Amino acid sequence: MSAASSLLSEDRFLCSICLDVFTDPVSTPCGHNFCKKCITTNWDLNFPCQCPNCKKIFNTRPELQVNTFISEMVAYFRKSAEQKTGSSSEKQAVQAGEVPCDVCTGTKLKALKSCLVCLVSYCETHLEPHVTMPGLKRHQLINPVTNLESRMCTKHDKLLELFCKDDQTCVCMHCTISEHKVHEVVPLEEEYKGKKAELGKKGAELLQMIQERQLKIEELKHSVEVSWENAYREIKAGVCAFTKLKYIIHRNQTKVIEMIEKKHKTTEKQADGLIKELQEEISELKKKSAELEQVSHSEDHCNLLQNFPSLNAAPPTKDWKEVRVHLPSYDGGVRTTVAQLVEMVENEMKKLFPKADLKTAQQSAVEVTLDPDTANPELILSEDGKQVHHGAYRGRQPDHSFGSEPGRPEEDNVTHSHFQHCIVVPGSVLHQIEILRKKVSFP
Repeated sequence: MSAASSLLSEDRFLCSICLDVFTDPVSTPCGHNFCKKCITTNWDLNFPCQCPNCKKIFNTRPELQVNTFISEMVAYFRKSAEQKTGSSSEKQAVQAGEVPCDVCTGTKLKALKSCLVCLVSYCETHLEPHVTMPGLKRHQLINPVTNLESRMCTKHDKLLELFCKDDQTCVCMHCTISEHKVHEVVPLEEEYKGKKAELGKKGAELLQMIQERQLKIEELKHSVEVSWENAYREIKAGVCAFTKLKYIIHRNQTKVIEMIEKKHKTTEKQADGLIKELQEEISELKKKSAELEQVSHSEDHCNLLQNFPSLNAAPPTKDWKEVRVHLPSYDGGVRTTVAQLVEMVENEMKKLFPKADLKTAQQSAVEVTLDPDTANPELILSEDGKQVHHGAYRGRQPDHSFGSEPGRPEEDNVTHSHFQHCIVVPGSVLHQIEILRKKVSFP
């Protein structure tokens, strides 16, 4: 059944009250047909009863007769329409981003062509008259597009098929003999090809800009890696120097590490800011590139020319050629300073504890066994608990320590008013630390 006959058949079975296909059709004495619910409601609200079509008045409410023939035809029509619509919908139902048929009711089908004369988009079924009828064959058909009205001249209601180079706008034939009479006018397709070539060149430039910025991101990331390697080496050097001073300058060691890491974080923050700017520019450039890519596949001449100024305009970008991350300098100052500090401490310790005093202290020393459970996490005890040295951090230990002392004699019952023990500092002289200044009794 053709599109025309389908529309005609549907029109014959429409109720004149609800303008929809009959539901429970009934006939009045004057011979007109309506939905039973529609005519009953109409007569309930109006008195005297009157035929909505011929306006014949009934003094008494007439008895409605069921129209069996129309009921059967309506049922057949509904079944045929549902089968046809269901079959077509499965094959050609419009998807997101596609142009729908303007004639379809209910489920919209995908448009096959758009008519520049009718300003309507048609699916395969509704396009049939334009293929078979001589008068419609002369209409200009194009691939389906939206906003067909924008292809028409708003002043003369004619198709926009020319382009005015002076005013950079699409015009119709009537425009060329009026306000654009002395202007340079070319066919729409000719200007379309030129502008499309320009946009192609612009698209290549955008891709080049994207690649340059991606390379800049890699360069910045590499700078961050180099910065971290330098920072790590400096941290390691600082730790090595600080271990010579052990627990005495432990807090200073942490401060220096934090200082170096802060320098790196400043560099990283600067790089992250630049990377963020680059990524934002890339996002804008990709968006513009996607628009150009979409236009490059479109055959819509008018749309390209109308949107050419915005498509051709490049998004604002920054010149990144001279942009660099300022890497912090590490001149070994930490290592030098700590080495001098170690030497100074050793010299001062020699002055404070001459050999004679140290010998006296050793003679009065008491042998104790240190408890590993109460030792500072950075102190390593020997198996017999008699010796201790600074080592790697042992992780979080049970909180059995007292105060902030690096160790605690536990197993031996000792009571002293002045307790001392010696710690060997690798690479330095014996370092004597006073850990108790008042009387302490260990149970």
